[in-house]
Formats: sequence, structure tokens, C-alpha cells
Amino acid sequence: MTELSTAQKIMGKNFIGPKELEKIGLDLKIKKLSEIKLPMPRIKYSTEFLAKVKNSHILILGISCDFKGKPLTINRMRQNFGTDPKKSEPCFYNQDWYLKEDFAAKKTLNFDWYLISKKIKEKTRGINPEKIPLLLTEKESLPLAILAAFTFFAYYFLTKEKLWEKEFIWCKDVDSNGDQIYVGRYTDPKNINKNGFNIHRHLKIRSWFGAAPQIL
Repeated sequence: MTELSTAQKIMGKNFIGPKELEKIGLDLKIKKLSEIKLPMPRIKYSTEFLAKVKNSHILILGISCDFKGKPLTINRMRQNFGTDPKKSEPCFYNQDWYLKEDFAAKKTLNFDWYLISKKIKEKTRGINPEKIPLLLTEKESLPLAILAAFTFFAYYFLTKEKLWEKEFIWCKDVDSNGDQIYVGRYTDPKNINKNGFNIHRHLKIRSWFGAAPQIL
């Protein structure tokens, strides 16, 4: 366990706690912490462990409701931030395939502390997502898509930095077909697509995929 003030001192700009969320509350469009009638959760990570990851990870307090008291789902965030970078940024990339999926329409964060990496773990690059859990330690897990999205926007409003700006990160969520979700890449390296926080799914090969060959 680590005291809030100690964690804040250790993590520096990679700490997003009550004061930080109050500072960006209007931008992030979240419920005021003073209106959350729950005790402040304890930080379960030790001071020694936080010191080891202070530059590579972000310690963030999850919020489950927006400023109107509605569940802070990915869909709700999408409504709040929009999908047109010409109108305002940061925003979501303009895609709607996931709107009826549970991971986007129903999942929220708990009022609790989360610790998420700022960068891709090098040895997981280009690896089939089904094999990635074998490359993680016992203490590591893929994040929920809602955690990645919430952290991206909160960190942007605090620092003006874009996490995973030109890369995608895998999430533990799957869609209704069992396809795994990946998010990120706010800026297209080829400058073809517009800016926006992307949400995609990794399509698995199934029996209804196949060739209909032409006879030459």
C-alpha cells in the first residue's frame, strides 16, 4: 500500500489522481469527485514497485460516471468528444461498428486505481494476440478498452501528449464474435486517415472465410 501523496510524488506527471482529475474535469467531462459518495480507494502498489515503473507506466484513478451522471462507457465518451477532428480534438476516429458491442456500450471503470503502460512491450510486437499472455508476467494483463480510452484522453488533457499515437495496443475485450479488440493510433503515420482514437477488432479466420476461385 502507498499513500496518495507519496504515489503522486513518485509518479510525477504519470500520476492522475483526484487533484489531476478535478483540474481536467470539465475537459474530460466527468463527474466531480466531491459528488462521488465512495471512500477513496487505496493504492495497492508498493512504493518500491511504483519507483520501478514511474517512467514507463501511468497510475490513474478510474471514474465510472460522466458529468451528467451517465455511465462513462466508450460510447458515452464518443458522444462527449465527437468524431470530427475539424471540430475539436482530441476525438474518436469516425467508425461505428462497435456501438452495439458490450465492451463499448456497457463496460465502465470501477472507482479504483489502475496502472497501465505508456508503451508497447517490445517482445509482443507483431505477435498473434492469442500468444501474448504467454509473454506477460503474472502481474501483467491486457487492459480493458475503456481503461485505454479513459487514460488516453485524461493524459492528453493533462500533458498534451498522445499515448500510443502511431501504434495499436491489444485489449482484453472481445466483441460478440469473439474477435479481440485493439485500440490507439491517434495519428495515421501515412497521413491518409483523419486523427482520432481508433477502436478495431482482430478478425479470426473462420469456416465462412474462403476462396471462390475464378477459372482461367
